[in-house]
Amino acid sequence: MRPKVALLTREYPPEIYGGAGVHVDYLSRSLAPHVELAVHCFGKSRSAPEVAGTDQPWEALSGKEPQALALQTLSVNLVMVKALAGAELVHSHTWYANLAGHLAKLTYGIPHVMTSHSLEPRRPWKAEQLGGGYAISSFCERTAIENADAVIAVSSRMRDDVLAAYPEVAAERVVVIHNGIDAAEYRPDPRTDVLVRHGIDASAPYVVFVGRITRQKGIVHLLDAARYLEPGIGIVLCAGEPDTAAIRDEVEAKLAELRKTRSGVVWIQAMLPRPELVQILSHAAVFACPSIYEPFGIVNLEAMACGVPIVASAVGGIPEIVEDGRTGFLVPFTPDGTPLGAPDDPEGFAKAIAEKLALVVRSPELRQRMGDAGRARVEASFSWTSLAEKTASLYRRLLGR
Repeated sequence: MRPKVALLTREYPPEIYGGAGVHVDYLSRSLAPHVELAVHCFGKSRSAPEVAGTDQPWEALSGKEPQALALQTLSVNLVMVKALAGAELVHSHTWYANLAGHLAKLTYGIPHVMTSHSLEPRRPWKAEQLGGGYAISSFCERTAIENADAVIAVSSRMRDDVLAAYPEVAAERVVVIHNGIDAAEYRPDPRTDVLVRHGIDASAPYVVFVGRITRQKGIVHLLDAARYLEPGIGIVLCAGEPDTAAIRDEVEAKLAELRKTRSGVVWIQAMLPRPELVQILSHAAVFACPSIYEPFGIVNLEAMACGVPIVASAVGGIPEIVEDGRTGFLVPFTPDGTPLGAPDDPEGFAKAIAEKLALVVRSPELRQRMGDAGRARVEASFSWTSLAEKTASLYRRLLGR
């Protein structure tokens, strides 16, 4: 008999904005053969049969300030818990749903599994974004992670970070199960209609970035690196809503300065549908991932699956994805120790990124070789089928089956 598992998440299709949402989307599909799955998520009602509940925050907690938004999240968690009667195990994702998982464990006496996609202590710059809300998110994460029956880390480096940030967590409770990708959905697309629609010159090589406008993703360092690239190399940013007004202003200023000296700079300020993103990735000369913190970096898998070489900072789980010199290049990163997590030598870091980007762009043969190797690595090591089997096996172990 398949176990009754409830997946708790803020994001679920069609409301996805980050890597954790992508993870939950594919994990839920791949778990279906192994468990009796019910998804509980935030937001509007979904028609998908696996979605057992969608929850809105309490109206009494209305407000746009970060503290109010954090309290609204807690109210959704409480509503989730009430709806979880009958589940045999809960699996929560991100701090937005972790407290619901912990409270379900207490309320119904069932195991709680949580996937650690990132860690609040490793993202101190969120205090700039959330104010007092950061203290609430940190509380939710700490409470859940220290009491969960199992913690899934999305990379070996992430496991190390969990044990270092939360020494109360027993090492045997933290298991590594990587993120995955559907290589049938992410594959090279030879068409160019999407490029034309967004004003991307398909005849010129371009560097592409995909990610949120946040300190974590290092977009400002890529814009600094672009100053050292040849003028004929395009820069395409698929980057939506910024975390704060401060980083929005910083990015806009750097873009304005960049456009004074080069053409081919395209900023797509939207969360693109998957087919459009795949086409933009497919025609890129190289994918840039200049993150200063990245527990895994699923976006690198997406680019690799489309046959694109990677130039990425050597942080977090990225070295477990990108094979330096084979599927791309890794750029060393040393933080300066400040809450913003900037590199200790910003100019040197930018130049190092530019050097590797230029090396890939200048050699079509190298691009082809690395792109082919990246696609092969995705197919061999990051299938959702095998990762879902590992997750289901963990469920069965906790349930004694």
